[in-house]
Amino acid sequence: MAAHRKSAHRKPKQRLFTGPAARTAATLALAGAASATTAAGAGAAHAEPRPTPAQVKTKVDRLYHDAEVATEKYNGAKEKAAATAKAVDALRDEAARRTERLNTSRHDLGSLATAQYRTGGLDPAVQLALSSDPDQYLQRAAFLDRAGDRRATVLNGIRRQLTEVARVRARAEEEIGTLAARQADLKRHKARIIGKLSDARRLLDTLTGAQRADYERAADARHGGGASHADRGFPRGSAAAPNARAAQAVGFAYGAIGKPYVWGATGPSSFDCSGLTQAAWRAAGVSLPRTTYTQINAGQRVSRSELAPGDLVFFYSGISHVGLYIGGGRMIHAPRPGAPVRIAPLDEMPFAGATRVA
Repeated sequence: MAAHRKSAHRKPKQRLFTGPAARTAATLALAGAASATTAAGAGAAHAEPRPTPAQVKTKVDRLYHDAEVATEKYNGAKEKAAATAKAVDALRDEAARRTERLNTSRHDLGSLATAQYRTGGLDPAVQLALSSDPDQYLQRAAFLDRAGDRRATVLNGIRRQLTEVARVRARAEEEIGTLAARQADLKRHKARIIGKLSDARRLLDTLTGAQRADYERAADARHGGGASHADRGFPRGSAAAPNARAAQAVGFAYGAIGKPYVWGATGPSSFDCSGLTQAAWRAAGVSLPRTTYTQINAGQRVSRSELAPGDLVFFYSGISHVGLYIGGGRMIHAPRPGAPVRIAPLDEMPFAGATRVA
């Protein structure tokens, strides 16, 4: 019994944590409890619900619109990059021509210097004294004076040419820098388009076959899905164009019905929206700028009530879509990827304005 009491007396007492140690222990205990709670809840957590067909439709329509906005920016950047590349080539050609003329002038100067050295090495008085024919010497001296004047002229010309060559090369370098920036813009807009279209395809892939078909039918209806290859050519009873050029543009648009939408395309086998209107008016002998936001300023603005066949009609606040008016409240346009060139009502999109080209 005594031994038992002695053993119990020697057993170390449990010590309670206090101060910083207590706080550390409490923190670890709470962290463990939180982890256990998270692990327990993970199995019960629900996956993010799939979007409804209506939500998919809304998101896809917005992505297609965003892609079209990016397409018009891409078209503008591409046009600017092409113009800048042309300017760079022209400046390089000019620099080469000026350098060639400069080298010719330098050669002429070298020939003059050689001639003067050969004939002008002695003091003129000594040359006169030693000359067996003073008259010939005097004639030669007059020639050398004229040669000196010519050398001065050549030197001045070389100085001017050096300045011009340096100026042209500096301009070329500036344009090369501008070209690089515009090519970067082009790449950025292209990546944005591809990203938006990829997102739209991924969303559409979440639909069942029947839901996808419903979406496509609804989209076709909104974009005038009744028009097809059979609608090519002026239909009977269509509104008359105000002039021959407008009639040619409208005729071209009718002939493009059924051709696919491809962003950045200007024909002849595929189009985007501004590519179609540009090609239609090009067929009529009129050069339009490339983008929707520049085409709207390419003619006389007209109100919706004044529209006539051949007028350009624009949509959305950012002027991101364009079609060619054909009369009766309808247009021909290239709607979006998957929807070919077709006839559609003006009311399918928010009207932003109209321009009469010719």
